[in-house]
Amino acid sequence: MSVQTEGTDTAGEPAVRKARVPAPPTGDSRAPGGPTRRGAATPYLLLLPALLATVVLLGWPLVKNGMLSFQNLNPRQLIQHLTEWNGVDNYREVLTGGDFWHVVERSVVFTAVNVVLIMALGTLIGLLLARLGKRMRLLLMLGLVLAWAMPVIAATTVYQWLFAQRFGVVNWVLDKLGWHSMADHNWLETQFSTFAVVTLLIVWQSIPFVAVNLYAATTTIPRELYEAASLDGAGAWKSFTSVTLPFLRPFLYATTFLEVIWVFKSFAQIFAMNEGGPNHLTETLPIYAYVEGVGNQHFGLGAAISFLTILVLLAITSYYLRLVLKQEEDEL
Repeated sequence: MSVQTEGTDTAGEPAVRKARVPAPPTGDSRAPGGPTRRGAATPYLLLLPALLATVVLLGWPLVKNGMLSFQNLNPRQLIQHLTEWNGVDNYREVLTGGDFWHVVERSVVFTAVNVVLIMALGTLIGLLLARLGKRMRLLLMLGLVLAWAMPVIAATTVYQWLFAQRFGVVNWVLDKLGWHSMADHNWLETQFSTFAVVTLLIVWQSIPFVAVNLYAATTTIPRELYEAASLDGAGAWKSFTSVTLPFLRPFLYATTFLEVIWVFKSFAQIFAMNEGGPNHLTETLPIYAYVEGVGNQHFGLGAAISFLTILVLLAITSYYLRLVLKQEEDEL
C-alpha cells in the first residue's frame, strides 16, 4: 500500500497523510463456478467411485435377489429358460412354516451368545495389552494378528481336527486327564456340543479385532486424566469407570454393532463344520437360505429366505442402535 504525504500548510498545521485504498478484486471467488463451489464438490467427486462400486456390487445383486424371490424358479424353469412369477407365494410359504421361526430364534440366541463372549474377552485382552510391557505386548499382538489373519476355512479345518472323534487332540487330552469316556466322544453329534465348537471357533477368530482396536483406543486417553483421578484418591476400579470407560464407550458401541452383523451372517464356519447338522438343528438363517435355495434347488424360496434374513438383521441392528442412542441421550 503506497502512502502519499503532503507538506505542512502556511498555518503550521501538521501534514495530512492520505492512504490509497487498494482496489477490490475483480473476480469473486464465490461466484458460480468459482473455486469455492468447486472445492465444495470435491468430496462428493471423491466418493463417487466408491458409490458406483457399491451400487454395482451390492445394489444390483440385491435387486436381482428381490426379483427372484417373487418367482417360481426350479431346475425345470432354468433348463427351459422360463420366468414364472408367483407373487408372494414364496414369502407366504416361508412365514407360515414353523421351521423359519425356529431358525430365527436360534440365530438370534446364537448371535447374542457369541457377541457377549467376544466383547467381554476382547475387552479384557485389550486392557491387558495396555498394561503389558513392550516386548510382551508385541508378542501377544503378533499371536492375535496371526489368529485373525487365518482364513476361515483353514481355521474351521483346524478345529475339525482338534475335535475329531477318534484322533482329535481334545479327546486325547481329556482321556489322559482321566475322562476316559471322552476318548471317542463325537462333538458334532448333538446340537449343544456342535454349537459349542462353532462358538469357540468364531470367538477365537473375532477376539483379535476387538482386542487390538480397544488397545488402540486406550492410547488416545490423556494420561493427565489418570493423574488427576489418582490425586483425587481414585483406585484402579474408580479410574476405570470414571476415565477409561467413558472414552471407550463409543468404541464399544461401534464394535458391538459390527460384531452383531458379522456373527449373524456367519456361514462358512457352521456349514463347513457340520453343514447345519445334526438333523438341521444348527442351521442359522444364512445356512437355512442356502439349504432351501441351492441344496433343495428351490431358488425362489431361497431368495425369499435371504431377503427376510436381511430384514431380520436390519430389525436387530435398528433395535440396538435405538438403545444406544437412548442411553446417550440419558447420559446427556
